[in-house]
Amino acid sequence: MYRFLLTPRWWAINVFLLLSIPFCVFMGSWQLGRFEDRVDNHREAEAQVADAKKDKPRPLDDLLPVTKATSGKQATATGRYDKQLLVPDRALDDKGGYYVLTLLRTDTGRALPVVRGWLPGEPDPAKAPAPPAGEVTVTGALQASETPGSNGVSARSGLPEGQTAAISAASLINLVPYDVYDAWVTLNDGDSGMRAVPASAPGGTGLDLKAFQNLGYTAEWFAFVGFAIFMWFRLFRREVELARDAELGILPDEAEAETAEAATEPKATATEREPSSTTGV
Repeated sequence: MYRFLLTPRWWAINVFLLLSIPFCVFMGSWQLGRFEDRVDNHREAEAQVADAKKDKPRPLDDLLPVTKATSGKQATATGRYDKQLLVPDRALDDKGGYYVLTLLRTDTGRALPVVRGWLPGEPDPAKAPAPPAGEVTVTGALQASETPGSNGVSARSGLPEGQTAAISAASLINLVPYDVYDAWVTLNDGDSGMRAVPASAPGGTGLDLKAFQNLGYTAEWFAFVGFAIFMWFRLFRREVELARDAELGILPDEAEAETAEAATEPKATATEREPSSTTGV
C-alpha cells in the first residue's frame, strides 16, 4: 500500500519536506535572535541612561557629535537664554502636555536647545515660565536631534508661531537667525517649578516597529513548518486512500465514467413509466 513512497514524485516531496523544515526553523530562530538582541540593546540603553546621571558633567563640545555612546551623558554649557519655544504633544507619565524649550546662546556663536521642563495641558506661552536672565550654566542629559514622524515625535506642520514639532537643528534653523547645535539637553531638575523631562534611550536601541517585525517574522517561519507538515500529511492520506480503492478494484477513472454515464442517461417520462389507462377502439 505504501509503495508510492518509493516513486520519484514522492522522493521529491519527501526531500523538499526534509529540507524545508530545518530551513524554516533556522530562519525563525534567527529572527527570534534578532528580536532578543533588540531587547538586550534596549535594556543596556536604559541602563546607560540611568548610569550616566552618576557621571561627572563634561563640556558640551567634548561629547559631540551625539552617538549611542554619548547619548544620555551629562553635558554642561554656559551662555545666555534667548528665544523660547513650546513643543506640543509630549506626554509624561501618560499625561498630555508640552515641553518648554529655550535656546541657549553660547560663546561659540551657536545656540543649544535646552528643554527646561514639562507642563500639562495645551501649549500656552502665558503659562511657560520665562528663562533666567543673564549668564547661566546648564547641566543636563545630552540627546540627539529628533526626527519628525519617528519615535513618537509629531510630524505636524502649520503649528502656531512660537511652537515646533521636533527638537532638531533642521527644524529650529528656520525659526532663529543663528546656528543651532545638532543636539539638545534636558535639564536634570525642572526649571521654575516645571517637571524635568527624563532622558530617553538612543535611537535604534528601543523596542520599535522593527523589533516587533522580527517577532512577527519568527511566527511566520514557524507557521511555515506546520503548513509544510500539514500539506505532506494531506497528500499522504490522499495517496493511501487511492491505494486502498485500487486494492478493492475501484479505479478513479471507472468511477468517474460510471458517474458521468448515470448523469447523462435520459430519465423515463411519465408516459413510459406508467401504462395508459385507456384502450384503443
